[in-house]
Amino acid sequence: MIIEAVDLTKKFGNFTAVDKISFSIEEGSVVGFVGANGAGKSTTIKMMCGLIKPTTGSVRVAGSDVGTNPSAVRQQIGYMSQKFSLYGDLTVKENIEFYGGIYNLSGEEFKNRYKWVIDVADLHGKESLLTRDLPLGWRQRLALGCAVIHRPKIVFLDEPTSGVDPILRTKFWQLITDLSKEGSTIIVTTHYLDEAEFCESVIMMHNGRIVVQGSPIEIRTRYSNLPLFEV
Repeated sequence: MIIEAVDLTKKFGNFTAVDKISFSIEEGSVVGFVGANGAGKSTTIKMMCGLIKPTTGSVRVAGSDVGTNPSAVRQQIGYMSQKFSLYGDLTVKENIEFYGGIYNLSGEEFKNRYKWVIDVADLHGKESLLTRDLPLGWRQRLALGCAVIHRPKIVFLDEPTSGVDPILRTKFWQLITDLSKEGSTIIVTTHYLDEAEFCESVIMMHNGRIVVQGSPIEIRTRYSNLPLFEV
């Protein structure tokens, strides 16, 4: 397993955002953390990324304990936040160069990855545009490209399709599928229950706890073959 969490808990004062959850994730899989806003999805993903420390419990990512060695974890991952983590006052080209520099890409390696990001984001001829002036769908794809420019083993996407229309959501999920085929492990949070159908494994959360986990087929079978978004 590339990720293993045991009794993972996060409290903010008296509020328990994540309440003793345990799960494991297979390498190369696409896993969706699904639930309403406030369910604990984003807090969980931030603990897996090493952005915040668990209150109790543990999570190991790519063989490293996030609580004791977060820097080792960050070297193995790509992270796309809800706000896309792009710089609006930089051009498309400058954003890609910035993230390439963060991950120490240079020479032919950077040139190849730069071209790949432009291809993925469909931004040919738009490299000189300010990022803040891009339509939401383009910013979304650019953010994904920048998050994985260094070919990470594990990709964390926090509500990547929030606010995007259904057609663009479907196109974005095709990009996620393509990344998975290249060998990346993909962890996605979403409050769109129908997006769980795109995942190989689903972890549904409510009030900081896991209420259902399994493949979409297993969950449908368990709930009398109802469409997953009706569970």
